[in-house]
Formats: sequence, structure tokens, C-alpha cells
Amino acid sequence: MKNFKFQYLVLSLSILMAFTIIFQSQAQMQAPAPSPASFVSQNVGFTQISISYSSPGVKGRTIFGDLVPYGSPWRAGANAPTTIEFSTSVNIGDKTLNAGKYSVFITPNQSGNWTIHFNNKGNAIYAYMQDGKVNTTALTKDDAISLSTSPIKLMETQERLSYSISAGDNKVAKVTFAWENVKLTFDIDTQVDQKLEDFNAVFN
Repeated sequence: MKNFKFQYLVLSLSILMAFTIIFQSQAQMQAPAPSPASFVSQNVGFTQISISYSSPGVKGRTIFGDLVPYGSPWRAGANAPTTIEFSTSVNIGDKTLNAGKYSVFITPNQSGNWTIHFNNKGNAIYAYMQDGKVNTTALTKDDAISLSTSPIKLMETQERLSYSISAGDNKVAKVTFAWENVKLTFDIDTQVDQKLEDFNAVFN
């Protein structure tokens, strides 16, 4: 009888401890982030291209022209800075970007092209705030390059902000940004032919 009571006590304590652990785990569980961290990476030619960003939702709001004002640089995501990183040098537009990590800002425009900024210092947008507004002049001075691109109107609402990278011909990547009713694209030339020429010049 004593042995049975002892086994019953051990079983009861085990059940109690299990419930306590479950309860503590549930109490410590946090709600999902409103703008979850996201990451996309693609090898193109000899280059790895990686974009790190946070992905906010539309949630029934008007994004561009309201939440994101026209004419002012925006961090191109939420929470932490949006960054793009290249493992080797690349060409964007008619300029060369060295290997490294750059912050990405976007200046939306109510009519006409939008501007994509690649910040050479990797700064957060807050580094350029002055009297509650972005100091565009200071930000532009730190641009490694800025790229003008025409926005494409989406037929259906893109609920979550997203970036994608297409390998294309495995020489030139196409990066696509999409959110709400807007899509932006730009090309990244990974300099495959140039790098092959440089390699052959050294080893032949």
C-alpha cells in the first residue's frame, strides 16, 4: 500500500511539473511581430546578393502618400534598416558598387519616377532626422548611388512588403520591391564577363 501511495505521489508531482512548464512556456510566448524580419538571397554569376528587411502589412491603410509621404526618403521596410549586400563588386545603372553592405532608402513620388538610394555608410534613416523630418540633403551626400525607376501599378493589393531577386541569365539580376499597389524593379549587373576577362588576364 505504501509503495502504491509513493508511486501515486510521484505521478501527481510529475503531472504538476509538466503543467507548470507548459503554463510558463505559454506565459513567455510573445505575439507574432507585426512586421516580421525577412531575408532573401540569390547567387548570380560570381556574386551573392542578399537583402535583409522587415515586412509590414497594409492592414487596410493607405501606404504611399499617407503612411509613407511622397517626396521624402523612407527606410524601404520597417523596424531595422533595409540593407542590401554584395559579395563582389557590381554595376547598378552606370556606376560600380564595391562589395559590401548598403542601407536602402526609397523616395516615392506622386507623379514621375521614384528614387532608390544605396547609402554608402549603411546608416539608419534616423541618422538623417532633423526636427522630425528627413534631412534629404545629408542623406543624398551619403548615397553611394541613387537610381531613378518608374513605379508599376499593381492590379491587386500586395498585403506584405516583399523583395525578390531573379537570377535571370545568371549575369544580371533583377530585384523587385512590391507593396500595396506599387512595384519597383532594378537591375544589378554582376560583372561576369569583366571578371572572367580579369581572371584570364592573370592566369593566361
